[in-house]
Amino acid sequence: MKARQTREVRIGNVTIGANYPIAVQSMTATKTQDIAATIRQVELLEAAGADVIRIAIDTPKDVTALAEVRAARPNANLVIDLQENYRLAERVAPFVQKLRYNPGHLYHIERDKPVSEKVAYLVDVARAHGCAIRIGVNAGSVDPEKLDKYPKHDSISPMLDSALEHCLMLDDLGFNQYVVSLKDSDPNKVIDANIRFAEARPDVPLHLGVTEAGMPPDGIIKTRVAFEQLITRGIGDTLRVSLTLPFENKGDEITVGRQILKDIASGRFRSVARFEQKGMNIISCPSCSRVENEAFIDLAQNVREMTTYAKEHDITIAVMGCRVNGPGETDDADLGMWCAPTYVNLKRGPESLGHYTYDEILGRLRVELDKLIDEKRGVLV
Repeated sequence: MKARQTREVRIGNVTIGANYPIAVQSMTATKTQDIAATIRQVELLEAAGADVIRIAIDTPKDVTALAEVRAARPNANLVIDLQENYRLAERVAPFVQKLRYNPGHLYHIERDKPVSEKVAYLVDVARAHGCAIRIGVNAGSVDPEKLDKYPKHDSISPMLDSALEHCLMLDDLGFNQYVVSLKDSDPNKVIDANIRFAEARPDVPLHLGVTEAGMPPDGIIKTRVAFEQLITRGIGDTLRVSLTLPFENKGDEITVGRQILKDIASGRFRSVARFEQKGMNIISCPSCSRVENEAFIDLAQNVREMTTYAKEHDITIAVMGCRVNGPGETDDADLGMWCAPTYVNLKRGPESLGHYTYDEILGRLRVELDKLIDEKRGVLV
């Protein structure tokens, strides 16, 4: 394993980067306003050994709930996921150790205001409260101006461009307590994006993860491949294993992450140099507080069971649990679903096929899947 070269960044009582151990983190899956359930999730993750725990905040009511979670778990290192309301930063900062924002989301909010001004606001808040920052770039929600600069088949360069641009913004503001993440559901793209970023900015700590890795065991395999290829190159200072799991089992993300680190340190590798996806590929996001109906978790499981008859076909189906990342992060799948409170939106690539109830969606999905299989076979439909 190559030694890491990144600078140190402090997140509460945890320091990442340089020669510090790679920190393992996860995210609560409950609705933040369900205070008892969210506290329970934090307790489960702490018991599993989480170094850092992320919570999503979308509304002022979430901020009120967060204050109660903090009071109940005073020693937890909490990260806040600001999502589409970055202006809540100053209200949540007193309760957390790190702020996470998505450059793509900043682009869409207050269009008449320069992104650099929004970033300056976040830095001012972080500096005033001693918080670190994560620049979280996701393949499915990249700034559209970045996407337009590159060929459609190149999804890595827009992510890299966005991450490096935001690093420069923070550097120019004299703020160096930040980390970067570049995530995709394809482990090979995660590997390539992080290698390229580390070459350009070897000083910046990286948070590793394969987003929407899906359900065990496939989700673990995808994640392990990416982590083994990156960590052995000295890339990665904190990580998350993103799995679609029942709420009571979220601690498994921490357990799996620590096992992967232990195996790497012991020289036990289970991956090949590249992850070669063959057959049916089901992408599903890890449940989080943005999920508006817990039926999403059962739906992901049911999709996997229903599609076993087509397991030999090279088809990707995405099952996403919310309106924030779901619409964009299903575009590259052959068939995609993103879940609302009472219905599921069905897509074929970027094209909408309508929305269906949770009882109707599996039947409709099978119809579209059969059409797709017939087309790939050259059958006239």
